[in-house]
Amino acid sequence: MYPPKFDYYRASSVEEAVSLLQEHDGAKLLAGGHSLIPVMNLRLADPGTLVDIGRIDSLRGIDKDNGRFRIGSLTTHATVAASEHNSLPAALKEAAGMIGDPQVRNRGTVGGNVSHADPSSDLPTVFTALGATFNMTGPVGSRSVAAANFFTELFETALNDDEILTGIEVPAEAAETGSAYTKLYNPASRYAMVGAAAAVTVGMNGKCVACTVAVGGLTTSATLAPSVSAKLVGEKLDEESIAKASKAVLDDLDGDIIGDIHGGAAYRRQMATVYVERALLKASRRAGWVAKLGKSVKDMTSDALSEIDRLLR
Repeated sequence: MYPPKFDYYRASSVEEAVSLLQEHDGAKLLAGGHSLIPVMNLRLADPGTLVDIGRIDSLRGIDKDNGRFRIGSLTTHATVAASEHNSLPAALKEAAGMIGDPQVRNRGTVGGNVSHADPSSDLPTVFTALGATFNMTGPVGSRSVAAANFFTELFETALNDDEILTGIEVPAEAAETGSAYTKLYNPASRYAMVGAAAAVTVGMNGKCVACTVAVGGLTTSATLAPSVSAKLVGEKLDEESIAKASKAVLDDLDGDIIGDIHGGAAYRRQMATVYVERALLKASRRAGWVAKLGKSVKDMTSDALSEIDRLLR
């Protein structure tokens, strides 16, 4: 199916794009197009005007400053997945590498993905777990919103119609911190029926000193799981403590769970505990300690790490 007719403008700067959004009521931004074009083709969206921001170079790339990474909104998923920044959170690179197929990852953008706020998307869950900050520019200037407040509802965010998401900031991953993302794939689309992201900080004694977990795919927007964190912080990280804490995610899920022909609400709810556990195990390993292993994982060979990854899939 062909999309409805629309006017097309190419912006050369953020300021010009904001101006065009103000001039044309209902206008939509076009970046990679992997979210907007399909819904236009299905006649689920008829913006009338498209403002192409795809050639604004200042919105592209990954930079580090003062212990934080800034990811430009036009940065592709493939760029994030292949990043050689050692302290860019592993969960973020992992999730970016799981999105769609190579064509989607090389064309789709981080900003377009999170602005669309698809509940089955991977990045909103990861950014929420990592405590990311979203930077936006509009007619009255710039502002920032924490990830926990950015994703507001099903396909809805805190981004105003006349604003542009310019970039996302995430803290650099410290040596004693590990993160991971796991998901239950929809076998056809590769969207997440259940997605779980975890960030874990481990003390010298092998105890968890900080933990953040978020889930997506089964909820209308990325959801923090503070009950899991409360159960794990202060505990020695081993398979038993992680399994026990993972079950607490059920306390953070309300009754409004997404279900469809690929997986009912009750099934997804139970799978949340499984994938939270897997994410916590991988994050704990990457942080450098899992008590049952009896030694720092940082001393293990790459072959041994690969074998653990295989067993956790």
